[in-house]
Amino acid sequence: MQIEELRRRAARSRALRQYVTEVLQGMKNANLTPHIACSPEDFAKTVLMPGDPLRAKMIAETYLTDAELVNNVRGVHGYTGYYEGKRVSVMASGMGMPSIGIYSYELYNIFGVENIIRIGSAGGIHPDLKLYDIVIGQGACYDSLYPNQFGVNGTFAPIADYGLLRKAVDECEKRGLRHKVGNLLSSDCFYGEAGIEGTLKWRKLGVLAVEMESCTATLRAQAKKRSASARSPTCSKAARSRLRKNGRTPSMT
Repeated sequence: MQIEELRRRAARSRALRQYVTEVLQGMKNANLTPHIACSPEDFAKTVLMPGDPLRAKMIAETYLTDAELVNNVRGVHGYTGYYEGKRVSVMASGMGMPSIGIYSYELYNIFGVENIIRIGSAGGIHPDLKLYDIVIGQGACYDSLYPNQFGVNGTFAPIADYGLLRKAVDECEKRGLRHKVGNLLSSDCFYGEAGIEGTLKWRKLGVLAVEMESCTATLRAQAKKRSASARSPTCSKAARSRLRKNGRTPSMT
């Protein structure tokens, strides 16, 4: 074979390699969804999910080492880093069941996430709860039509993954943290027309606290045979005032 022919083939091979490299890089950088702009490998298998993007930022900067911003579409911060040597991600969900429904669906179905742990504020309605107590949601009641899309002939009961729930309880007991395990109410209404009376009807059934996302996070996990659980940080002073007007005691879930 002539030297010139060998050179032409070598050049074509280099060009092909360069082309494949550029295509793969483009695929890596392309948005796989309209809401998350990174690659599946940018997320850890476990994602902590507060509602507030700035809370996600605070958690990443305070508790994670080597934290990297992997998503910021619509200002929804998503970070991946390490906590005590374990790779973990934290990303905001926004407020309400439709919003967390979008992010949990995409994380489970497109980005390969296995566990989502919702960590967000809740309004405690159980008389034994005090400010800064931790509520660990074993189940999520709801007043939303979101679960209707699954078309079951009845009412589905979203419950947390027992393994994650058990670990949360064990950690609270180990650290001596005040906590209570029980049902949450995921509500579509922050300012409900039923007011205090409507809220406290759920307390009669043993519901511990009211929030807006856990039902959907759990539904999405169970539909994909993945794991989800719920617990969260404290409300702001202004939020505590609004919650009390609606018959709620701020707590952590």
